[in-house]
Amino acid sequence: RRWLQQHESVEKLNMHAILSASTGQDQLLTELLVAYAKIPVLIGELISVEIWKHKIFPVLCRLEDFKPRSTFPIYVVLHHEASIVNLLETVFFYKEICESAEDSILDLIDYCHRKLTLLAARSVNGQTVKPVELHPEDLASPSSMQAVLVPPQELQKQAETMEFEISLKALSVLRFITDQVESLPLSALTRMLNTHNLPCLLVELVEHCPWSCREAGKLKKFENGAWHVVPPEDQVKMTKLDGQVWLALLNLLLSPECQRKYHFDGFNKSQLLKLRAFLTDVLIDQLPNLVEMQRFLSHLAVTEPAPPKKDLVLEQVPVIWDHILKKNAGKWEAIAKHQVKRVFSPTEEELKLQARRWAQTYSLDMMEALAPDKPRCRVCGVEAAKRCSRCRNEWYCTRACQVQHWQKHKAACNLMA
Repeated sequence: RRWLQQHESVEKLNMHAILSASTGQDQLLTELLVAYAKIPVLIGELISVEIWKHKIFPVLCRLEDFKPRSTFPIYVVLHHEASIVNLLETVFFYKEICESAEDSILDLIDYCHRKLTLLAARSVNGQTVKPVELHPEDLASPSSMQAVLVPPQELQKQAETMEFEISLKALSVLRFITDQVESLPLSALTRMLNTHNLPCLLVELVEHCPWSCREAGKLKKFENGAWHVVPPEDQVKMTKLDGQVWLALLNLLLSPECQRKYHFDGFNKSQLLKLRAFLTDVLIDQLPNLVEMQRFLSHLAVTEPAPPKKDLVLEQVPVIWDHILKKNAGKWEAIAKHQVKRVFSPTEEELKLQARRWAQTYSLDMMEALAPDKPRCRVCGVEAAKRCSRCRNEWYCTRACQVQHWQKHKAACNLMA
C-alpha cells in the first residue's frame, strides 16, 4: 500500500511537470525537487524497478501457481519505471537538477548506457518494436486499464514496447546530462567517455537509427509514442530524437575538458569519422552547430591526437545497482513467490479499491491537456466525441462502436466505475 501511494505521488509529479513545462511554469517544481533532495531518491527508485523487471518479472511469468485474477498490479510496477524516467526527462533540462543528483549521477549515467546499448543492439539486429494494444500516450499518462485481464505472456510484450519507449526517454536524459559537462564531477566524465565510450555508442545510434524503419516500401519514424509514415517531402527532416543524439555528440566531442580525457585511438577515431557521411548540407541547415562538428572531424581525420594524460585519482563508482544485486543475490525466486502471495494476488475488493485510486490519480481535464491529439474512437480510430458514461475512460465515435467494444471493456469499466 505504501508503494502504491508512492507510485501515485510520482504519477502526479510527472503530470504536473509536463503541464508546468508546457506553460513555462516549472521553476517551482524544480526548486522543490532540489530543496528536498528528491532526485537521488528518484534515481534509486528507477534502478530498483529496472532490477525488478530483469530479476523478478521473468520468474513471476514462469511460476506455475501464478494465475492472477488481474495483471493490473504488475502493469503498475512495470509502468513505474516509465513514469520516473519521463519525470527525469522533463526536469533534467535544468542545471540545478543535474547538480542535485550528486553521486547518484553516476548510477543514472550507467542506467542510460544500459538502455542505449539495448536500443543499439535491437537496431543492429534489425529488430523493430511492434506496437501492442496500448494507447500512444500510455508512457506519459496511462489512464487506460488495458492490462487488467491480459495474460502474463501478453504483459511481457507490452513490457517490451514500454522498454523501447523508456530507452528513448533515457536518450533525452543523457543528452541533458551532457549539457552540463563543465560542472559534472570528474568521475562522471570518466564514466561517460572511457568506461562506457558513449561517443561510439551514439555513433551506432546515428548509423542505425532505431526510431526509423521501412515497412512495405514506406519510411516510418517513431514519434510521440507511435510509428508514423513519413511523407517523401519530410524524409530528410530531423526528428527530436535525431537532434538529441547530435547534441549529445556535440557536447561530448567539442568540450575542451572531454577532448583532454577521451582516448582518440584507432578504433574510436574510425568510428567517429563515420559521422562525416551523415553531415549533409540539409542536416547542417537544420542544426547549424554541426558546422563545428564537421570542422572537428576534418581536423581529426588528418591528425593524431595525443593520448589522454593518466592522472592518479580516486574514482567514484556507482553503488545503487551493485548494492541491490548483492543484497538480494540468490533470493530472486523467493522474492517472486512472496510477491505473488502478498502483492499480486489481491482480492476482488482490493483490486476495485486500487483501480479507483488509480483513476482518481488523474484529473480528466489534465489528461486531455496532456494528449497531443483529439480523442480517437477505441474501435475504429476516427475522431471521437462520445465517452463511456460509467468510467469516462474510453472514447467512441458512435454507440455502435461502444456496443461492439463492450465485452472487452466491461472488466475494466466495472473496476473503475
